Amino acid sequence: MDTITITRADIPLRFDDRPVPKRVGLVVLATDHTSEPDFRRMVAGETVGVYTARIAYANPTTPENLRRMQPRLEEGAALILPDEDLDVVVYSCTSASVVMGDETVERAIRNAKPGVPVLTPPSAARLGLRAFNAKRIAVLTPYTEETARPMAAYFAGHGFDIAGFTYLDLDDDRVMARLSPDSLVQAAVEAMPADAEALFVSCTALRSALVARRIEEAIGRPVVTSNQATAWAALRLCGDAQQRPEFGRLMTLPLPEGA
Repeated sequence: MDTITITRADIPLRFDDRPVPKRVGLVVLATDHTSEPDFRRMVAGETVGVYTARIAYANPTTPENLRRMQPRLEEGAALILPDEDLDVVVYSCTSASVVMGDETVERAIRNAKPGVPVLTPPSAARLGLRAFNAKRIAVLTPYTEETARPMAAYFAGHGFDIAGFTYLDLDDDRVMARLSPDSLVQAAVEAMPADAEALFVSCTALRSALVARRIEEAIGRPVVTSNQATAWAALRLCGDAQQRPEFGRLMTLPLPEGA
């Protein structure tokens, strides 16, 4: 075979600071079906990139199994664009953030990415509820009672008045991800007391961001969901103020003051 001639280009090369101006790191469970598709829809674009790492997790969804992820958080965050800065990191598990504690999650991630803002679904949900000035809330979770009770205590401990708390008694996040949008809407309507100011739909496995607007139309009050809230807060921390009302009223609001 004849030798093929290859030639080095003799032109000046220019480089941008980053391929995409803003970077969102997303740490998800190995079993997660929903967070990445939701962040592709709600966050990723020409000016914001989403970069994902998965960490080991085994069902059932119990407080004990959720806590077992704690040692893996730092390693997972370190795998996202090693030695490069991120603008925000999201740990995409609501119930694990509650049982481990937001501060524990933040500390582990910042060990790998010093100084980075860290969002958990419950911390982002609190920001979302504050954006609506909602104090008396209803909560819908897919969990068992054992896993749901720490969630109720978390929001009560952060000063929210729980008007109603409903759980669906599921213990596998892969099954939670298969719950139909119509079932989610029906469950949300039934979980909403007349005197609640807003509804929080917990769990990153649920496809609730896709139906947040439908639920709001059905109940006539604001809806905050796990993935919607983290997507919204991540965008705002990246300086993206674009309104995305198709994912619910929250996606039209700025972060509350002091966030």
